[in-house]
Amino acid sequence: MKHLALSASLAALAALQLTAATPALAQTAPAAVSVAASPATHAASFNPVALHYAALVHASYADTLQTAQAMQRAIAAFVKSPSADALAAARKAWLEAREFYGQTEAFRFYGGPIDDGNGPEGRINAWPMDESFVDGIQGKPNTGLINNRKFAISKSSLAKQNERGGEENIATGWHAIEFLLWGQDQSETGPGQRSFEDFVDGKVPNADRRRQYLTAATELLVDDLSLLEKAWAPGVKNNYRAKFDKGGKESVRKMLVGLGSLSRGELAGERLEVALNSQDQEDEHSCFSDNTHRDVVNNAKGIQNVWLGEYQRANGSVLKGPSLRDLVAAKNAALADKTSQQIAASVAAAGTIQAPFDREIVGAKDAPGRQRIQKTIESLTLQSKDLVTAASALGITKLTLVSPK
Repeated sequence: MKHLALSASLAALAALQLTAATPALAQTAPAAVSVAASPATHAASFNPVALHYAALVHASYADTLQTAQAMQRAIAAFVKSPSADALAAARKAWLEAREFYGQTEAFRFYGGPIDDGNGPEGRINAWPMDESFVDGIQGKPNTGLINNRKFAISKSSLAKQNERGGEENIATGWHAIEFLLWGQDQSETGPGQRSFEDFVDGKVPNADRRRQYLTAATELLVDDLSLLEKAWAPGVKNNYRAKFDKGGKESVRKMLVGLGSLSRGELAGERLEVALNSQDQEDEHSCFSDNTHRDVVNNAKGIQNVWLGEYQRANGSVLKGPSLRDLVAAKNAALADKTSQQIAASVAAAGTIQAPFDREIVGAKDAPGRQRIQKTIESLTLQSKDLVTAASALGITKLTLVSPK
């Protein structure tokens, strides 16, 4: 999903059952497995998995926040004294932070803190982006909020402008920052090549506002990531995690909704199939930095993290605990192994996609790049079916999955 108005889209999705939202997947799901244990015993078996998932989510957002704050410091240094080296350092920090955020996409699609009616997802990661809404572009040098000196730049004003007048009017988040750091991608062999002089007074018009905009957008992103980290923080009364920890089977259902929706509707569908069919750079996720190939890998890795209950933190330590795989293995060991193997195959397939992604999507059907992407789509589609079957094995037969359009 490039980005939907989530308050409306989630309400619509909530009305869909698995058979309506994803008929192809519903055909593969067996009947619910009966549980011999008492309802209380059965409910309790889900609790350790839900508790560990919450710990994994918090660790992932904490690492994302930490690396985004490092990016913020690099951007502050660049804005203070623009240079080619400082711009390169800011770009590097963006790429490093993006590695961790990509893995958090598996925590979406069930109305959690990031994408409930008031969630910040649209401010954080919406795309595709009409660059001219923010700044001048080739052929339109005077467009955008930056070049409108009547527009006062602040965190709140940028948040209000985000998606105002159209879904592609993206004013905030990862991709607005990405565009400011790299500029338009006019190259077939590499990313955008914005000059640091775009931020130097006297070199180009409105350099001061470009610095202000980059600073405010970065601060807003860090603020939004801080909200997510706090929502999942342990020991906080009445935050989202406090409720999720007590959710048992319902919390596990949400976990599976997130994985299934990201697998098929979002990653295989909106992020890969759409670009493959259009062969248009504008449908590429991180098009300015040419980082889309890493986005795909990290999205797939995030699914694997949740399924296995394992996450390698920014400091190199590994968080490991009770997982969805463990739950399913207790019911059907062969299914648990099959799903694990398919998810691993998806991560491996995603890793074969080469940069720049906008060259992988073009050409005839049998072009090597297109075949690499198609193989990844097929693997993700198969794993989504395995996840539906796994849910059914746990007695979870009603899922509200985002389906491909």
